[in-house]
Formats: sequence, structure tokens, C-alpha cells
Amino acid sequence: MTSSAHNGSTHTGSVHTGFGRDEADLGALTGVRSGKRSFYPEYVRSAERLENAVRALDRISRALVRTAEGPRELVEAVAVAAAEHLHAEWLLVAVADGALQAARPRFLVLYGGELIDDERALPAEALPHLHVLRGRPWEAEDDPGDGIVRVSMTLDGEPIGGIAGLPAAAVEVADTDLAILRVLANQAAVALHNSFLLHAATTLRGRTEQLSEAAEQQAKELAETQQRLIESMQRQALDDERHRIARELHDSVTQDVLSAGMTVEVCRADLAASGEHGGLVDQLSAAKDLTGHAVERLRAAIYALHNGAEEPPGSLPVLLERLSSVHLPSDLKVQVRIAGTPVPLPGEVEHSLLRLAGEALFNTVMHTTADEALVRLQYLPERIVLSISDNGEGDPAQLRRTLKLTAATDLAGVHRGLANMQDRTRELGGTMSIRRSELGGVMLVLDIPLPLRRHGKAAP
Repeated sequence: MTSSAHNGSTHTGSVHTGFGRDEADLGALTGVRSGKRSFYPEYVRSAERLENAVRALDRISRALVRTAEGPRELVEAVAVAAAEHLHAEWLLVAVADGALQAARPRFLVLYGGELIDDERALPAEALPHLHVLRGRPWEAEDDPGDGIVRVSMTLDGEPIGGIAGLPAAAVEVADTDLAILRVLANQAAVALHNSFLLHAATTLRGRTEQLSEAAEQQAKELAETQQRLIESMQRQALDDERHRIARELHDSVTQDVLSAGMTVEVCRADLAASGEHGGLVDQLSAAKDLTGHAVERLRAAIYALHNGAEEPPGSLPVLLERLSSVHLPSDLKVQVRIAGTPVPLPGEVEHSLLRLAGEALFNTVMHTTADEALVRLQYLPERIVLSISDNGEGDPAQLRRTLKLTAATDLAGVHRGLANMQDRTRELGGTMSIRRSELGGVMLVLDIPLPLRRHGKAAP
């Protein structure tokens, strides 16, 4: 290090003209050209400056590679590098208030071989310079006097702090030394800013991961809730079907059987009183017993339907299997066959298909003499086909005529069963047809496209 006055006169014309502060600082680190007879002494001093500059730049590089360790480690490395270059008795690095808010500590002093970030422990001569660098960084380049060296720290041309220090008594500070301190301070500012961006990116990534985990957990909880809702709807569908059948049995079939029993009893009593047709009296007595037995079976079936155990959840094929056993009393034997690969369906859609199958089987029990029925569910690539067949005496052509008449005429609720089934099928975007069954009776075919639609909207 050489005298600042001598070095300053050498570079006034060649470095500072037309260039900013950074270009001037870098230019001060180069050698000189001179045609004077003092060329050799100037060359020696230039070589010394170059050697000092190389050592300082090495310290800068060693400081900057610590950026990834965090802001504090970087500030400590800068303070040590600057102090070593000046052989300083104390060295201060400070960031201005409001600048580089992520930088911690906001200032650091190397004094007596220790790094201090407590303002109460600072050497008294460092405090005024701390106040300037923190509160008025634009004054950092003003001459502080008393042998103190002070340079500004800039970022994008704005002062954001600086370095101040007291060189050892034997050290003569040159412009090259000031330039080195500025380069070190400015590179520290950039590195601190990058460290802040790295910290922000890491924090953002951490928050993103937390949000992703929270979203995944919420999606899992939503799926579980949706599954519970579907299971509840499935149980409700079976319960609704049981209660509907129970009401039908109580309101119509039981009353009809009771009426038949009463009529048989009246006829039997009249014949017994007249003393005629003794054989018919015995037959009517047997018929009365049969109607009484039928009423008991109906009452037992109604009780079972109203008080059935809660059904566990299941897929549509499983629910159809269970449904085939609730149509009592009847000797109807129901088989369920599944073709293709089952696909998950919305709960409301499964509910509708289950109701359609249940109503078709109930009609088979109530309006035919069939003793066999087949429920077939086909999963095709673009649609689902549900068919219910029986071996009864029903006439498909007559049922089609009845359905057409019902759709065109208000029959005050009479024969509305088929029309209601057709309406429900249309709500799913499908079609219903009535054909002759291979079993000999009637086959009801429900053809539902995928994706399923409800009330004209695609199912989720």
C-alpha cells in the first residue's frame, strides 16, 4: 500500500473521465503508463498495487463463496477480508436501515480479534461511523478524517450501507485500497441480495410444499367424505326400496287377501247354514286357512322390510345382489349377472339404477306368475345396459301400448309405474325399451350412456 495522494494524481485523467464509480474503482487496480524518467519507480509501485489487488480479490472470492451459508457468515467473511487488507485495528460493515431487510446481523465489527454485533460493546470511535452508514449511507464517501477509511456499499447505484475502519498506523491507504474495499462492499451487497432471494425462494418452496401437503390431505378427507356420502345414499336407496315395497304390500296386497278371506268366510257360513254343498264348505274352510296364512306371511314380510338390519355399503353389482332378496313374499328366484369391468358411478346414479331394478322386480312379483327372473348389468366402453327379464306370461306389445297411452293421457296415477321408470331413465340420458325375454316373459332394457347425465348435466 502506498500514499493515496501520489496514486490519486497518477489516475485522474486516465480512469475517472467518462466512467462511473465501479469503472473507476476497477481502473485503479491496474498499472500505470508514463513517459517520464520516473517510470521505474512508478512501475514498482504499480506492481505492489497489483499484488495487493490480487490478494484482496482472493479474499473477496473466499468471502463470496460463503453466500450459501447464510447472510451472517457472508458479513463475517467480508469483515475479515477487509480487516486483513487494511491491517485494521477495527473494521465495521453495516447495512443501512430499510435496505436488505433479510440481512442479519445489520452490522458487524471486527475488534480485538472478535466479531461484535452488540452496539453497547463497540469501540467508541466506531459508533459515529455506524450511525452514518446505517442512517445516512449517502455520506459514506465523505472524508471522515482522523485516519479513518470509509467507503459506501451500493446496489443498483443506490447506497445501502458501507465499510469503515481504522488501518494500522504503518499502513498508507491508496486509491487502490479504497477501490478494493468498494468492490468488496458492492459484491457483498449483491451476495446479500442473492442470499435474500435464495432465502425467499426456499421459504416459498417450503410454503408450497406445506400447501401441497395440506391440499393433498384435504383431497383425501374430501374423498373419504364423498365415499361415506355414497355409502349413506346406497343404504338409503335400499331402505327406500324396502319401505316402498312394505307400503305396497300393506296398502294393496294385504287388504286384498283380507277381503278375499272375509268373502270366503261369508260364503262358507251361508253354505253351512243351508246344510247344502257340504264338500264346498270344507274347501272354503281350507281356502280361508290359506288366506289367513298368507296374511301372516305378508305381515312378517312387512315387519322384516321396515326393520331390516342396516346394510353395509357396496358397489352397484353388490347392491343388486342384495336387492334381489328383498321382494318378499314370493317364490320368485332372482339371478344377478355382471358383464364387463365395473366402473365407479355417482351415488345418485347408482340410487336411480337401483330403484329402477327394484321397481321392475316388484312389478314382476305383483303382476305376473313368473317364478324366475334375471337381472343383467353390462359395463360397455361407452354405456351401461341394465336389463330385467322374467318367465311370466306378460305381453311386451301390450305393455308398450300401455306405456304409450300413459305417456299421452293422464290416468290419475293408474299404470304410472312404467311411465315413471321411463322418466327416471331419461333423466340419466338413457332409453328404456320393452322386449320379449329369452325366459319367455318380458325383458325391460335400460340403456344408459357414459358419462352419465343427470337432468341434462354431465355427472361428476
